[in-house]
Amino acid sequence: MKIPSGLEVVKVLTKYYGWKIHGREGSHVTLKKEGEMNLLTVPFHKQLKQGTFLAVLRKAKIEKEEFLQKL
Repeated sequence: MKIPSGLEVVKVLTKYYGWKIHGREGSHVTLKKEGEMNLLTVPFHKQLKQGTFLAVLRKAKIEKEEFLQKL
């Protein structure tokens, strides 16, 4: 499984899943989605660690296979 970069994750989340960039602090981007109480923080690194990537998907309630198809 190819682990995407933080930029790729943010692009897919904003394009296909309705998340919008809420802010950026240092090397992290914060996303917000209408109707969601929680914010989603994505590290803006060249390559995410597998656990970090899966944690972002879990918090966004997105299946890994579904997400990877949209890359």
